[in-house]
Amino acid sequence: MKLIIKKLSEELRLRVKQVEDTINLIDEGNTIPFIARYRKEVTGGISDEVLRDFDERLKYLRNLKTRKEEVIRLIDEQGKLTEELKKKIEAASVLNKLEDLYRPYKLKKRTRATIAKEKGLENLSNIILDQENSLEEIREIAKNYISKEKEVENVENAINGALDIIAEKISDNADYREFIRNSYINKGILETKAVKLDEQSVYEMYYEYKEPLIKIANHRILAINRAEKEKFIKVKLISKDEEIIEHLSKKIIAKENCRELLTLAIEDSYKRLIAPSVEREVRNMLSERAEEDAIKVFAKNTKPLFLIPPVKDAITLAVDPSYRTGCKLAVLDKTGKLLDYKTIYPNKPQNKIEDARVTVKALINKYKVDIIPIGNGTASRETEKFIADTIKEIDRKVYYTIVSEAGASVYSASKLATEEYPDIDVSIRGAISIGRRLQDPLAELVKIDPKSIGVGQYQHDLNQKKLDQSLTNVVEDCVNSVGIDLNTATPSLLKYVSGISYAIAKNVVLYRDENGKFTSRKELKKVKRLGDKAYEQCAGFLRIFESENPLDNTAIHPESYDNALKLLNELGYTIDDVKNSNLNDIEKRITDIAPLEVKKVKKISSRGGFEALRVLKENNNSKKDEELSNIKRLENGYKLLSEKVNLGVLTLKDIVEEIRKPGRDPREDMPKPVFRSDVLTLDDLSEGMVLDGTVRNVVNFGAFVDIGIKTDGLVHVSELSNKFVSNPMAIVSVGDNVTVKIIKIDRDRGKVSLSMKM
Repeated sequence: MKLIIKKLSEELRLRVKQVEDTINLIDEGNTIPFIARYRKEVTGGISDEVLRDFDERLKYLRNLKTRKEEVIRLIDEQGKLTEELKKKIEAASVLNKLEDLYRPYKLKKRTRATIAKEKGLENLSNIILDQENSLEEIREIAKNYISKEKEVENVENAINGALDIIAEKISDNADYREFIRNSYINKGILETKAVKLDEQSVYEMYYEYKEPLIKIANHRILAINRAEKEKFIKVKLISKDEEIIEHLSKKIIAKENCRELLTLAIEDSYKRLIAPSVEREVRNMLSERAEEDAIKVFAKNTKPLFLIPPVKDAITLAVDPSYRTGCKLAVLDKTGKLLDYKTIYPNKPQNKIEDARVTVKALINKYKVDIIPIGNGTASRETEKFIADTIKEIDRKVYYTIVSEAGASVYSASKLATEEYPDIDVSIRGAISIGRRLQDPLAELVKIDPKSIGVGQYQHDLNQKKLDQSLTNVVEDCVNSVGIDLNTATPSLLKYVSGISYAIAKNVVLYRDENGKFTSRKELKKVKRLGDKAYEQCAGFLRIFESENPLDNTAIHPESYDNALKLLNELGYTIDDVKNSNLNDIEKRITDIAPLEVKKVKKISSRGGFEALRVLKENNNSKKDEELSNIKRLENGYKLLSEKVNLGVLTLKDIVEEIRKPGRDPREDMPKPVFRSDVLTLDDLSEGMVLDGTVRNVVNFGAFVDIGIKTDGLVHVSELSNKFVSNPMAIVSVGDNVTVKIIKIDRDRGKVSLSMKM
């Protein structure tokens, strides 16, 4: 365990004590969101993102340790474990290295080498490896191994069998395999060729392509894998074969006696056994690396999508656009409750524009609609133009916005949607989902398989178990950072709250249905199967807006309520001040607790202009000194308060932040949706035009931006900034509102190239 702690400390640059304490918290069954938020003093304030990496790495290192123990046991049972081998196994830092060391002792299927051993040729192979005899002498010795019974017909049979055994020994050598694997990675080239050169596809750039493995980008690896899987290309790795064989020869051949035989064994071992195996390993390593990167890209894209601010207090007319089957309309009240629904046919082939316009205007006027979210799928832009033209004829101000409808159809046909809207047609459920995504994106998007929400790249090609776990982590972090209204949350949202399983989530809703709204967090303890540990983990993340205790509407954990009350008392506040949000001067009161530092000021005589400039400069510096002094006093104030109320400074600061603004939604700081009142087409655009847009997706090669036309424009990574950008996510995130310039329009393909270099 000490080695694991040391490794985590070095890799994540954490103190040994931090690592030990964090491992203890994880082993006690605490969730990552709970540890990140409510155990900052124990972890030293490690962020949820670092804690996720910590947890994943801890699992890997523990699995590696378990596998090492298993390998040592298995080799020892064969009576072949030496102290030197044991030390090598214990020192292995990655699973690949460990499996290389175990390879010679692993039970194998029948191979050419095992068949040769059955024929009694192992001793002959050892004689050849000893290199003490000449070729003629070995041929003479080999005559002793001829046996018709064992199917060793002649000297050549005996020597070839012995060479098969040597070839397998070379193949099983951990050091050789590591050298060859590194040679492939550092010096190898990936080459692709088309299966049919004249066949058109999106993979045409890979029909004849070469790139060094050490340079190949992750998204290209995934594209090549997909093209190969769909049988558009063939892939092979070009390696430094001569260099590798020369290296093996230097390591194995010590004397000239058996060079000819050993060279045959080395070449056979490399070409027949090692190269195909290492090529598979290296391709798997590249794919795993690319997949891990793609999963991170997907997770980072998903997070801002889930944290898009809700559009509150707006009556919504949601539109799910279509051609032949018509546009589905759903009117939702300010809480997301369905008020009305219709189907209109403003697009081809029906083109019932006037009838559709009458219906839309009637719904807007009847329900006093504020905003019209339109799904971005089929017929989206035609429907957008229809809506833009229609709202011009309305007396009141109505806006529209484009909302991603990715996954809406999947949700519509799901069991969950059937439970929520048993009497509503599947097609209308899609419109409801689009409307609710605008009103509360987080609450709605958790109902959809994250792979279907339209961000990231190659998500359906990735390791689905790893992808699902990563996305679950992202959703958990989002849900727990925002906080959930206990009296309105559905089981699909509650199940992502720290400490709450789906079964407990359903019990929470069942309790609410039977007993009415929760009036305090303490009431959670009455929910079936929600025990003390689950309560500890979940309570701080659940909000009760109607509670008598305003602390129930904050991220302050119930375990800290007494400390929070002491804090209020120390600063001269009451709980009613929290309820009425009367804590605007709280930082000043904390600052005033700390003593004022008195500085001696040197008396300055006035001696002309230069002296006047010096005095002015010193006065400016004194203002800065005063600001710095106040910051220092605030920190000192926190330290003094920390001792008085028996709370760590980090937790104390979190509590102060919460009581200043109870019920505050952290999503308020995220970019708001862009609302429009008119529409653009490709014909309206020209090169050099500057527009505002919304980032819809970020990938390794750039960002896709919605500028109000049918397809999103691409800002290539080279156009994201005047400076070099290696990672687009360092510049933009999904949901960001950005200003872009049109640099190229491909009208035939309907594509627009954009730049953020202004």
